[in-house]
Amino acid sequence: MAGPLKSFAAFWPYYVGQHQSPVCRGLHYLGSTLALLNVAGLVATGQPAFVLAALVSGYGPAWVGHFFVEHNRPATFTYPRWSLMGDFKMYGLFLTGRMGAEVERLRAGGFGTAAAHSPHTSKT
Repeated sequence: MAGPLKSFAAFWPYYVGQHQSPVCRGLHYLGSTLALLNVAGLVATGQPAFVLAALVSGYGPAWVGHFFVEHNRPATFTYPRWSLMGDFKMYGLFLTGRMGAEVERLRAGGFGTAAAHSPHTSKT
C-alpha cells in the first residue's frame, strides 16, 4: 500500500478516480455552484449565515455523491486543502467542457500508481 500523497499533482489522479460517476461529479458541480452563490451572498450582504450555508450547500451534495453513488470516503477527510483545490479544478474543467476527457485520460492510465494503492479507493 502506498503512503500518503505528497503533492497536488499526485493527488489529482486519485481525486478523479474517486469521482468516476457522472452523477457524483454532477452533485459536486451543484454543491460548488450553491457554495459560490452563498459566498456571493456573504459579500453582498455581510451576513455571516452565508458562511454556514456555503459549507452545507457545498459539501452536502458532494458527500451524498460519495456515500450513495460512488460508495467511497470523501477525499476531504484526509486531504482537505487538496480536495478543495480538486473541487475547483474539476468545476473549471466541467465549465470548459473538458472534465469527461480528463476522466478518460486518467482512467486509461489507471488513475495513477498512488491512487491505485490508496486505502481510500476501495468501495465500501
